[in-house]
Amino acid sequence: MEIEKETGGEVFTILQLRLHPAIIALKEKIAAAPTDKKHTVNLQYITSRGHWYHTSWKGDMEKSGGIATNIGVHFFDMLLWVFGAVKENRVTEHTAQTASGQLELERANVNWMLSIDTNTLPDEAKVAGKRTFRTLTIDGEGFEFSDGFTELHTKSYEEILKGNGFRIRETKAAIELVHQIRGNK
Repeated sequence: MEIEKETGGEVFTILQLRLHPAIIALKEKIAAAPTDKKHTVNLQYITSRGHWYHTSWKGDMEKSGGIATNIGVHFFDMLLWVFGAVKENRVTEHTAQTASGQLELERANVNWMLSIDTNTLPDEAKVAGKRTFRTLTIDGEGFEFSDGFTELHTKSYEEILKGNGFRIRETKAAIELVHQIRGNK
């Protein structure tokens, strides 16, 4: 943001989940609900990584920011965008392979868990030979947004080229949150 001021240029970020049609619809639904309603949200995202992950820059906390930043920042941005600012942040686990905790947001209480450890996959995913498991429930109902991920990066870049991308200031809250999570390990 300081470089933008110094240069007069613009820095755009990739907040691809904000472009997902199901998440846009969710944001509209939450915005239309009574403002005193506090939703219960559970997010679990497991994406198995092999030994390569830990030997690459992604497994180096100094280079990638660790699992909360490298894997989770997009999910945290989405949660903040839909449910509002962080009121409280509690981290219950933070290792090189797994991070979990609770967030109190303006309009939701969130339990979250991120992992790259194959051992954290649910049995049904293991039996099916899956290496990735993603689940999001809101007020006990499953929220499906698995489809449509592959084009979101491309769409993000297309919007940037049109001058409609997400500015760096829009990602500040998510970056501050993952910084706090790293500090609570």
